[in-house]
Parts: sequence; C-alpha cells; structure tokens
Amino acid sequence: MSVLSGKKVLLGVTAGIAAYKSATLIRGFIKAGASVQVIMTESAKDFVTPLTLSTLSKNPVHSSFTVEGDDNAVWTNHVELGLWADIMVIAPATANTLSKMSQGTCDNLLLATYLSAKCPVYFAPAMDLDMYIHPSSKENFSKLISYGNIMIPATSGELASGLVGQGRMAEPEDIVRFIERTIEGKLPLKNKRVVITAGPTYEAIDPVRFIGNHSSGTMGVELALRAAALGASVDLILGPSAIKVHHDLISVHHVVSGEDMYEAVHNVYGQCDIAIASAAVADYKPAQVAQEKIKKNDNELAINLVKTKDILASMGEKKQGQFLVGFALETENEEENALKKLKKKNLDAIVLNSLRDKGAGFKTKTNKITFIDKNGSPTLYDLKSKKEVAADIFDQILLKTT
Repeated sequence: MSVLSGKKVLLGVTAGIAAYKSATLIRGFIKAGASVQVIMTESAKDFVTPLTLSTLSKNPVHSSFTVEGDDNAVWTNHVELGLWADIMVIAPATANTLSKMSQGTCDNLLLATYLSAKCPVYFAPAMDLDMYIHPSSKENFSKLISYGNIMIPATSGELASGLVGQGRMAEPEDIVRFIERTIEGKLPLKNKRVVITAGPTYEAIDPVRFIGNHSSGTMGVELALRAAALGASVDLILGPSAIKVHHDLISVHHVVSGEDMYEAVHNVYGQCDIAIASAAVADYKPAQVAQEKIKKNDNELAINLVKTKDILASMGEKKQGQFLVGFALETENEEENALKKLKKKNLDAIVLNSLRDKGAGFKTKTNKITFIDKNGSPTLYDLKSKKEVAADIFDQILLKTT
C-alpha cells in the first residue's frame, strides 16, 4: 500500500506537449490509492482532452471559473478545490505558468487555486532546453522553492524541438515515486520499527476443538496500518483471523497459539522502538492435548487447564527502551484494574476498553477507549471507528515519545 493511499490529489495540467503524460499520471495516482481531481488551463485542452482526463479520474475536469448549467452559470469554487486537496501537483508546469506562480499572477482557475491551496504543492517543469536553463526560469524555480513549493526536476532526453537536453518532464511513474519518497521522508515514524500483536489465540483441546475468544483482530490490524502510514516498519503478529493485510511496510507473522505468539514476539521485540499488545491471548490452555478427537461418550467432560505464558508481562520484564502499550478489556472497576495492569506489567501506557460501552469490544467496527499514560493520567475518547481509534492511539504515543 502506498503512502498516497486515501490522499486527495489535485492535478494541474498546463499547455505543454508533455500534457499527454497527464493521463498516465492520473492512472499512477489512482493505482496508488489516491483520489484525483484535475484543473486544466484553457490552452492545455489543445494537447489533451478534458474527456480523457475526466474518464480516468472519474471526476469532472475544471478549467474555468464558471460552468454553464441548465438555467444559468455555476461558479467553480477555487478556494474549495484548494482546501479539498491533500497534495497539489502541477504537471506539466510550463515556463509561462511557473512565471505567473512566482509573481502571484492570477488570471485563470489553476493559478487562483494554487494561490488558495493550503496543502504541499509540487511542480514538474516541462519546457525546451534553452527555456529551462534561462536565468529567468532558474530564478522562478528558486522563488517557488523559497515559497515552500517542491520541485520535481526535469530530466534529460529528446525534446519536442528535436534538441536533446534537460527540460523533459519527469516520467509519470517517477513523479508518483518522487512524491511518495518525499512524504515518507517526513513521516514521524520513518526508520522506526513497531511490533503489534493482534487477534485471538487458539489453544487446542484435540485436533478438532480449541479454546479461543471472539477477537477478530480488527483493532490490531488498524494499528498496524496506522503505524505504516506514519512511516514505520511493522511486525504484525496476527492470531487466527480472516483479515488479509497487504502493505509494503507490514510483515505479517501468522500464529495460532499463545506459545506461537510468545515466540514470534520475542523474535522481533528486541529490535523494535514501539510495541503494542492488542491481541486477546487465551489466559489458559489444556494441560494435555488429546491426539485424537475426543468422542462424545459421557454427559460431562472435565478439562484440566493451566496458565499460558503472559506475553505482555514478559515484554515489560525485557523492556530496554521500547515504548510498550498494553490493552485492558474490562467489565467492572475498569480504570482501577487497568492501572494495576499498567504498573504490574511495567507498561508505558495502557488502552482501556469496557464491554459495558455499547459499540466497543470484539467483532465491532467501532471502539471506545481511554488512553492512560504511565503517570496514570487518562484521556477519554468518544465512540469512533477503529481506524480513527488507531490514529488517536498513535497521536498519544507520538506525544509521549517525541
């Protein structure tokens, strides 16, 4: 999964021959998981049609301040477009448009939106060799960079004029990757390693039956996705779960039993910076596992249970600089029990769930938490989606670790 997944990209297309590459660029952003809207200058329509870009982006293409409606003209709100975008990319960016951007000239919808944008703005110059190296172009590049814009340098190659040299717009796939790398480099967990346990564990009774619980692993998976979105390399140690996880920064370690999870955790725990134990590990397991299926012969069946290894306690004992977060799912005396667990297991924070809160707990798309730091200070959150809860948890972790 790309760091562009879920991002809103506003693509500005200006009147250069490289505008034909904008179709491929849109495809690249969408493949990375982004939503795309396009603004074209009027002259850009001579190089690529709005219909093509609208079809690929699955959104109307904007090019003027007004659009003729059934009865009267409808205003295109450039401010709204600028606020909508997480990222604005102007590609190709011609010498004419770059000059206007650097001077604050505002004579078309694209420039008005650029001046209204609150998001990072990338520009990919495309022009002939002599234009690219002209002192005025170099001055415009420097000015735009000084304003906080990010330049995607042109490459060398055959130009429309027949000359060979610098000025060719970067290839669409290189533009996408350039933006990804720029975002990744600014992420707060870049070069950090995070270990997350998730899901249930199953403790075998016989080859057919097991002791388990209702955990789906959703909360832990959302935590792993959030950590990866923040730039971390993630080891997700996942008990039996139907959820499939695909992300370049997430290594999934599939386990079944508590013993499996214990081993998997301690294989990676020593190298991590942050660890979150969100798995619902079975507290007990059968003392003996039957080698054959137990037959239903009697009205009663007694199974002798023994404690499983306390994974979280072992992580607290072996902690050497890691920021360790546990989960507490309680039904009574919630905060008191969570605080006891926080101190007993040498945690840096604990996330409290109460099964008495509607919409929290297992097999739901939502959760309601209280984040308690090592000093016992609680932060209460309202009921939210588990994706939002994961973001809240990492906001707290970043607050405590930076």
